[in-house]
Amino acid sequence: MRRFPVLVLLLAIIGCPTRERDYREDMREFIGRIKGYARGISPGFLIIPQNGDGLLTIDGSPDGPRATDYLSGIDGLGREDLFYGYNGVDLPTPESERKEMIEFMDLAEEEGVEVLVVDYCSTRTKVDDSYLKSYQRGYISFAADHRELDNIPSYPDPPFNVNSDDITSLSMARNFLYLINPGSFPTKDSLLLSLQATNYDLLIIDLFYEGKSLTSDEVASLKVKKNGGKRLVIAYLSIGEAEDYRYYWQEEWEEDPPPWLAEENPNWPGNYRVRYWDPDWQQIIFGNDNSYLRKILDAGFDGVYLDKVDTFEYFEGE
Repeated sequence: MRRFPVLVLLLAIIGCPTRERDYREDMREFIGRIKGYARGISPGFLIIPQNGDGLLTIDGSPDGPRATDYLSGIDGLGREDLFYGYNGVDLPTPESERKEMIEFMDLAEEEGVEVLVVDYCSTRTKVDDSYLKSYQRGYISFAADHRELDNIPSYPDPPFNVNSDDITSLSMARNFLYLINPGSFPTKDSLLLSLQATNYDLLIIDLFYEGKSLTSDEVASLKVKKNGGKRLVIAYLSIGEAEDYRYYWQEEWEEDPPPWLAEENPNWPGNYRVRYWDPDWQQIIFGNDNSYLRKILDAGFDGVYLDKVDTFEYFEGE
């Protein structure tokens, strides 16, 4: 039997150019492994990646062959900046960009994947327009008036498409709140009370408040709308970038980074792109009792909202 040097095998695993990588397929496989692990513990657990539209087809074009395994393995698809925010808060997304994104979103809907639109606008007429445009296309949406996603918007009040129905599946949701930076709330109790006082059908929130995980009782307390209807609570999880304020971060990485840690994102200081196909990074995300996803599952969330799945575009452009 032919033997390969250990170094060659290691380089192949971590992504050294001994062979050409398919960065899109690497990300699709990563998300598939996350799904398999999560549903092995909680069968109804929801998988919702954000952006990364090019993963929906094999060649990354809206009319290309569909990535059927990937599409069948996700429940929803988040899409930022569809109508507002691509070039800044309150700015309409250019027609050329919007048209292609809509083609991908409609493709997802055709495959039974629910589309969640996140627009960034604060002027009331633009907020109204954002909600109306998504509604007309059959998407559910959230108009964020802060790019930092650190607040509950005061408008519209009540939320667009408010209802008192029991929301037990993603397809039943008519609106959602996306709040993943809770630092503007002075205490965890104030955060929880504010969320409990809303009537959104679905909450996308962070697992942590000031470095401490929400408990299963606290998450359960968020699963009822103020009007008494049940709702879904989804946890945010970045899988394409490492964040230096997370529990897994080690100070020595600043001087001696692990092989999977790449450059800092210049737009978001403290966030570092990762070679997400690397087994060591994936073990941080899922597959063991100390993994990020296991903490989310243990806290009783209904699903996970996967951010930075479009990191494959960064590596394709190197």
